[in-house]
Amino acid sequence: MTTYPGLPGPEIGDHLSREQSRRNYAPGVEFQIGWIRLVANTGTYLDTPFHRYGGGTDLAGIDLTRIADVEGVLVDATDGDGDGDGDRAIAPSAFAGRPLTGRAVLVRTGWDRHWRTGMYAAPEHPFLTAETVSFLVGQGPALVGIDSVNIDDIADLARPAHSGLLAAGIPIVEHLTGLDQLPADGFRFHAVPAPVAGMGSFPVRAYAVAAVLLSESRWL
Repeated sequence: MTTYPGLPGPEIGDHLSREQSRRNYAPGVEFQIGWIRLVANTGTYLDTPFHRYGGGTDLAGIDLTRIADVEGVLVDATDGDGDGDGDRAIAPSAFAGRPLTGRAVLVRTGWDRHWRTGMYAAPEHPFLTAETVSFLVGQGPALVGIDSVNIDDIADLARPAHSGLLAAGIPIVEHLTGLDQLPADGFRFHAVPAPVAGMGSFPVRAYAVAAVLLSESRWL
């Protein structure tokens, strides 16, 4: 699977196959030990400040309260700035009136409909404007996630969204999918990577747990 244009997909194989392992154990006992070689920005992944800044917090140092069991809020930015013109530049108005401070702010653009297609990496993808990033930094979210190929305009080499959010210590989750299944709020978000020192990005199994009414008196 290749996520970002120009990056190779992962290589997955056996370090020790089940057949090989049978020589090492009692009859009927076998194990498999796998290996994987991949770039850090594969699939759905978390960016920590170290991804952008050499002195920033890395995967081993990120505060778990920012990325595990975080109260979430879903922002519908399928129309960019909400004015009906289909603008792919997501303006601050998309976040108006939403509780953002300390939340996992997940931005739904609908771009994940192109996941695993050539269109996913197209330059027409939605992104956050520099003005929006400044607004979000002022609100102090726990993290910001998006269902697009890049939280920045892929053509903007200054990368204002990565630069601004990560400078403020706000981690980023990119390449989310399935945000249309979430409610506007009332869910908890998880996106925890392996705590590798000296690395700034790593794949995560991002998921949300929403409150579902099972009966009149019981919630899960």
